[in-house]
Amino acid sequence: MVQAVSFEERRARLRLIRSAGIGPLTYQQLMARLGCAVDAIDALPDLAKEASRRPIRLANDAAVDRELETGAAQGMALISVGEPDYPAALAAIPDPPACLWILGEARWLHEPTLAMVGARNASAAGRQLTDNLAGELGSEGYVIASGLARGIDGVAHRAAIATGTVAVLAGGTDQIYPPEHADLHRDIAERGAVISEQPLGMVARAQDFPKRNRIVSGLSQGVIVVEAAERSGTLITARLASEQGREVFAVPGSPLDPRSAGTNRLIKKGAVLVRDAADVLADLGPRQQVLCEPAPDELLSSHADDEVDETFREQLVSLLSFTPTHADVLIAELGAPARLVTACLLELVLEGIAAEETGGTYVLAASSDVT
Repeated sequence: MVQAVSFEERRARLRLIRSAGIGPLTYQQLMARLGCAVDAIDALPDLAKEASRRPIRLANDAAVDRELETGAAQGMALISVGEPDYPAALAAIPDPPACLWILGEARWLHEPTLAMVGARNASAAGRQLTDNLAGELGSEGYVIASGLARGIDGVAHRAAIATGTVAVLAGGTDQIYPPEHADLHRDIAERGAVISEQPLGMVARAQDFPKRNRIVSGLSQGVIVVEAAERSGTLITARLASEQGREVFAVPGSPLDPRSAGTNRLIKKGAVLVRDAADVLADLGPRQQVLCEPAPDELLSSHADDEVDETFREQLVSLLSFTPTHADVLIAELGAPARLVTACLLELVLEGIAAEETGGTYVLAASSDVT
């Protein structure tokens, strides 16, 4: 349900998601079970005590306050999932960011959006086509979202500055990467929006880029890929878009250019072939906002009365390893209702036996004594 929240609740939400071991799905399970972040934080010690395990280490109060103060001093806004300013399309993905920092205007997050991504070492032809596509689609009323990276991302942002663009960062909203995009970062902040789910001041690590990519695709009605090698991070964004029910568009290229191997393969697998903006517009149909409300999801429903017996719990633990496994795979392997599996996963996370990873996957926690 979309509703305004108090500063105390918003602060509690930030503290909850900043706590070690709590990712977007665990956060949603706690919110579904306990109703609000203030109550979830109050209940965590007792939940862990009931399980006879050490409690989850909550984020430090002082660190949370410093982050809030820094954001306010830099003119940023913090929004959490369920608030009116939170983008509805992003709220509808399975693992939406619990909180987002916004530098710029939140209104750009509510406009029909298309993502444009591609190679960092883009060709001159790829850059020109990106410039044309972003400019024309912007003039048709679409905001262009991308990741502020070198190459295709940067070209797409620049071409859409006048009509609306959103940059999604893998690090903190105040961390500019690459450094040569400092002016572009400033321009987007002044005329569009720069957003991130990461703590302010955090420098992006390799594992943070797939997290960013799910936001880029989650904001959008479709993702347009312009030049991507056979093995590239760009293809992760295309895969995430497909999993989120978004359309995937790809620009074909020469089979002799390795930068087109990934896009050509996407087309072979069913992506919409794009030669110009008309191809994108023809596939999307009339401009409209999509995914206004997340559908009720059995995976995240609160069922306080569901009982998980020890045999079921042992079976679930036996399926976990130090290799990330998606919750859907665990549900299929166990042949059990999603609500039971996710309820058990929540207990295992609270007990320090499991940990949530990127994209709704779970692993055995590093501190776990399960063998």
